[in-house]
Amino acid sequence: MIQPGALWPILAARTAAALDSGALRPIETTQRFVDDGGVRFLVRQVSSLARKALDTATGKSKPSNPFRPYEEALFVADVSGTHVALLNKFNVIPPHLLIVTRRFEDQELILDIRDFQALWTCMAEFDALGFYNGGTPAGASQPHKHLQMVPLPMAPPAPGVPMDALLRSTQGPAITTVPGLPFAHAFCRLPRGIERNPTAAAELSETRYLELLTAARIPPIPAPDGPRQSVPYNLLLTRDWMLLVPRSRERFEDVSVNALAYAGSLFVRDDAQMERVIRAGPMRVLTAAGMPSKSG
Repeated sequence: MIQPGALWPILAARTAAALDSGALRPIETTQRFVDDGGVRFLVRQVSSLARKALDTATGKSKPSNPFRPYEEALFVADVSGTHVALLNKFNVIPPHLLIVTRRFEDQELILDIRDFQALWTCMAEFDALGFYNGGTPAGASQPHKHLQMVPLPMAPPAPGVPMDALLRSTQGPAITTVPGLPFAHAFCRLPRGIERNPTAAAELSETRYLELLTAARIPPIPAPDGPRQSVPYNLLLTRDWMLLVPRSRERFEDVSVNALAYAGSLFVRDDAQMERVIRAGPMRVLTAAGMPSKSG
């Protein structure tokens, strides 16, 4: 299992080895900043050469569940008795970590204490954004339960994530909404230094997560295999806050929208998609893929 202080050097070594072997296929992008609604959004676009390579690689026959078995060259570490950490084969923001359940659990099951324990075991190691795509309409590409994590800052030299420009206006521990966000959501702050005790952080995060689901009016529903989500959603989590966004659809026109978009980082495949995002404005993209706000 991961020992304190060990994850980053292991991650660096496994990334280097996977790059050398060709198992890791980073997606080369160009980037552009688009100001909208008080946020400087980062929009990454796949380069033409990278798009051709990506289309070729992803067009091949793929296993129905790439996590069982996972590709050994992408293995990073055993996180816990229930989760492993893997490299994201096609990453845009390196290093991109996947925190995957060892046995199959459906991505639409509600997150539990074991999921949060695994996530905080990793987030205690370095400043990062943890996120979860709850179902295909929320951007999940695999039905096998997995959380994800990318290092911060997301758009240097600015700290944190681009959406912090609005999130920082909301203080205090209460479950609330953020002024300036036009889509349905629920938000809360986390205690300073929470990452120093991953076990306590996991317990608090699970409690707050369930409260966020209730506040967003998408409470869990009972099912034979465990509580399941009633509506697709994205969950974003840093050492400072948690944000939950109910979703209505996977795309804005043909532009995919996942949890990273609600952190202020969008991804487009070509010039045409870039122009659609710029023309509409990133906030409209997020609102169209989310749900109307309670006040909207």
